[in-house]
Amino acid sequence: MVSARSEEEVEDTSVEKAFEGKVVPRWEKQITVRAMVVSLVLAVLFTFIVMKLNLTTGIIPSLNISAGLLGFFFVQIWTSVLAKMGMLMQPFTRQENTVIQTCVVASSGIAFSGIPLFFLHAFFQ
Repeated sequence: MVSARSEEEVEDTSVEKAFEGKVVPRWEKQITVRAMVVSLVLAVLFTFIVMKLNLTTGIIPSLNISAGLLGFFFVQIWTSVLAKMGMLMQPFTRQENTVIQTCVVASSGIAFSGIPLFFLHAFFQ
């Protein structure tokens, strides 16, 4: 028999409850150098993947999840190495991961939508 959970129990298990007391940093602090470096590396990688898939199959999968996970993975490695060296200035935040994911998905979308322009240019050469 399935028991109905009360609203109080659901509130206690919320992920947002863990971040309740933390202040969201200003947008200037969310766009960091490490976020831009990781975004650039992943954007180049994803651009090649998107171009290859678009030229071979004509479709691309949603890259949001993979961009978010890879961005999280690379920045976690970066911050753990800096923490071991004693040079960590700012901890990794959820907002920083969102910036990385947004940059990577936007650049791969530009690569996907920009390829037909290359086709048109090639047809008239």
